[in-house]
Amino acid sequence: MIPQQTDIVVVGGGPAGSTFALHAAQSGLDVIILEKDRDIGVPVRCGEAVSDAGLRIFHEPDSRWIRSTIDRMRMIAPDETIIEFPLKEIGYILDRRIFDLDLARFAAEAGARVFTKTYVHGLLFRDDFVTGVRGLYLNEPFEVQAKLVIGADGVESRVGRWAGIRTQLKLKDIESGLQKTVSGIDVSSNIFDFYLSTHWAPGGYLWVFPKGKHMANIGLAINGTEAKKGRSARSFLEAFIADKYPQGSVLSTVAGGVPVARTVVPMVTDGLMLVGDAAHTVNPLTGGGIISGMRSGLLAAETASKILIANENPTRDRLNSYSKAWASVGGKNHERLYRLKESIYRFKDDELNAIAHRLSAVPESDLSLFKIFSTALRAKPSLLIDVARLFTGI
Repeated sequence: MIPQQTDIVVVGGGPAGSTFALHAAQSGLDVIILEKDRDIGVPVRCGEAVSDAGLRIFHEPDSRWIRSTIDRMRMIAPDETIIEFPLKEIGYILDRRIFDLDLARFAAEAGARVFTKTYVHGLLFRDDFVTGVRGLYLNEPFEVQAKLVIGADGVESRVGRWAGIRTQLKLKDIESGLQKTVSGIDVSSNIFDFYLSTHWAPGGYLWVFPKGKHMANIGLAINGTEAKKGRSARSFLEAFIADKYPQGSVLSTVAGGVPVARTVVPMVTDGLMLVGDAAHTVNPLTGGGIISGMRSGLLAAETASKILIANENPTRDRLNSYSKAWASVGGKNHERLYRLKESIYRFKDDELNAIAHRLSAVPESDLSLFKIFSTALRAKPSLLIDVARLFTGI
């Protein structure tokens, strides 16, 4: 049974929520995770890509989590010009079912309690201060009082909205995403493919992420303004697969919104914090959110643990240390990536082709993501400064 009282309730059992729970439990706090789905890690709602360096911030990579190791990238222009180059840091395509389950297991081994099939449908308040949650556990109503509630419940977080935080997204800051896991195809197991084209993914991008030599996550995200026009991610993706991989068999299909927005402001209120997708920590340029979500979970746990262990009230002012930590560690780059997204997604196909043609003359040894961005944005000095700071860490 769900306890009637605890130190911290985490709503959502994804990487951000589980990372928060692990570190808060390791600090000696009583933590419960409430997950609405039947199983942690199901359904998978992302491309499953992470960097080796990012993953090592939290855990030594486990071979059980890894379906492919990536050391090269291909960017394909609208006219099929291919720019291929080695990555400075290797990346992985994960098996999120195993990875997410292990993260929740780590939290449980540290003392957190995990409850699945738990649907949270409201918050508890005392004098406008969040004091817990209510919902259904195995279809039975429950209420749990808590010193602190963590919203790790994904895009346009309901938990955040109930607490008065504006988590809704503008159409230009959300992408309609669809991904299919396709088997029986030939793919290079060490190469990411990204297609930039209004033909395949207007206002967004399309990816092929290998999960071995004969299987891949193939997905795309189109800008919300395009979706409003009646253009569906499904029609674009099915057309691409029919054209490029007609022999493939679709093993699974997932759909959802991808936040490509600035971080939520505020990230906290009295008695509540938002982490991961709920706080819009997803990389606004690529849509990748696993590592940034875990980082936000860790930073939030450090702040929460310090406050609660000192037996202080988790007011908005105190919890705001987390917002400041996020701004210091990831927030500046997040803003830069947002500005780059705003510019790059406006490129027309002929502009993308021209950029690809210029880059095709560059020796592979000189190619890098920095070179690609600086070439694409060479006529925009202010954005070139963002690119330089992004890649130099200034």
